[in-house]
Amino acid sequence: MILENFYSVTNKEVIEDLKSYMFHIKINNEHEIFKGHFPGNPIMPGVCMMQIIKDLTQEIVGCQLFMRKCSNVKFMAIINPDINANLSLEIKLTHDENNEIKVRNVTKFEDTVALKLSVIYKKV
Repeated sequence: MILENFYSVTNKEVIEDLKSYMFHIKINNEHEIFKGHFPGNPIMPGVCMMQIIKDLTQEIVGCQLFMRKCSNVKFMAIINPDINANLSLEIKLTHDENNEIKVRNVTKFEDTVALKLSVIYKKV
């Protein structure tokens, strides 16, 4: 895990015959990243959200992954870890004929959608 002590999984649910997962995580608002992004006004870096999605997908499939393509990335709300430390991430997986893993994600805090993205990973 690249982001040590950045977040913890508080709950994981398997939905729709192992093709969809719901993770509930808690962001560590005391992490060093937030001291620089930004001092006095912490904001979740988008690249950190993308890394969390990769980490959780690797946990699901049980192997290391390489991001081959990312599309439809929509950051829709600012995540302030002092206010919205609890996030829910829905991860829908499909495998294609090239043995690549396609992921669709929606990340929320409460009822607010913060991120939507589609990504294709290749197994390493």
